[in-house]
Amino acid sequence: VRLVESGGGLVQAGGSLTLSCAASGAIFSGNVMGWYRQAPGKQRELVAAMTSGSMTNYADSVKGRFAISRDNAKNTVFLQMNSLKPEDTAVYYCNYRRQVSGDDYWGQGTQVTVSS
Repeated sequence: VRLVESGGGLVQAGGSLTLSCAASGAIFSGNVMGWYRQAPGKQRELVAAMTSGSMTNYADSVKGRFAISRDNAKNTVFLQMNSLKPEDTAVYYCNYRRQVSGDDYWGQGTQVTVSS
């Protein structure tokens, strides 16, 4: 499975960005696609995830500000990020996980920088 991310960049606090991640390869139903982030000196953490059945999970720190969505026909996941804060600055990674096997696949990461 190959994951290609796009949409990162530099934005001022309070602004918005949308990340996209397109998956290709051995894509099957019964999967979870999501976004993780890693700030310098910190562990990678879940931001948001959505199953192929549209169940979602969000980190408490982004609830009400970020929204995850999917286009299953195009194997693409999106992360709409609003009201961005400097503490949202991190490298954001797309993740694809097969629910039965637990196999994980990662994108190359895209930098999001929020200036104060």
